[in-house]
Amino acid sequence: MKKKFFISLCLISLGVVTLSAQKHNTLTEKEKNQGWTLLFDGQSFTGWRKCNAADMAANWSVNDEAMKVSRGEHAGRGQGGDILYASRKYGNFELSVDWKIEKEGNSGIFYYVVEYPNQPIYYAAPEVQVLDNWNAADNRLTHHLAGSLYDMLPALPQNAKPAGEWNTLVIRVKDGKASHTQNGVKVVEYELWTPQWKELVAKSKFKDWEGFKNGPAREGYIGLQDHGYDCWFRNIKIREL
Repeated sequence: MKKKFFISLCLISLGVVTLSAQKHNTLTEKEKNQGWTLLFDGQSFTGWRKCNAADMAANWSVNDEAMKVSRGEHAGRGQGGDILYASRKYGNFELSVDWKIEKEGNSGIFYYVVEYPNQPIYYAAPEVQVLDNWNAADNRLTHHLAGSLYDMLPALPQNAKPAGEWNTLVIRVKDGKASHTQNGVKVVEYELWTPQWKELVAKSKFKDWEGFKNGPAREGYIGLQDHGYDCWFRNIKIREL
């Protein structure tokens, strides 16, 4: 009798866990009350388009409840498929994104994107790095590793998961104060539009880029990069602060 009771109790517990597990690309009632909104519904690219274009980039697809950018013929060479969420611009916000990437892969998440004709998505927008830290060619510099403010500040401690595993990245910007939280740990903090920010830009590859000289903008689009590798994004949600 005790054995049957124990088995029944285990089955009930398993059922509760299954029912309570949140589906991907959905919001809980608590999240809705906190002001979160989804930027991806798990089925379509509603609200998204190619940067500096009116249509969606052809090398993106919905794959296993995630947005997937495909590598193309040559690894590391994007197909001009950088995309942005064009339904609205954001100023003060908190953005949460789950990502995973193929072996040797490289990509990025952007905020405050401003479109400049004939210029790439990263011309004037801060980039939060997405990378296979173990195998990617761009893993030699600490401020090029996953979660970093690309080419400016390293993500420390470095806690990204290996290629093929999901990571969660939260980017928070409020009145210029920004942070990156990777897999539950705050790994980067900085402040935009300050002398310290200008110093970071001056020491980076962006020092002579027109888009970075007086930037970034005070608001802009959220963007995702096509760097020529398979990369997946899901549970993309944002709330204004």
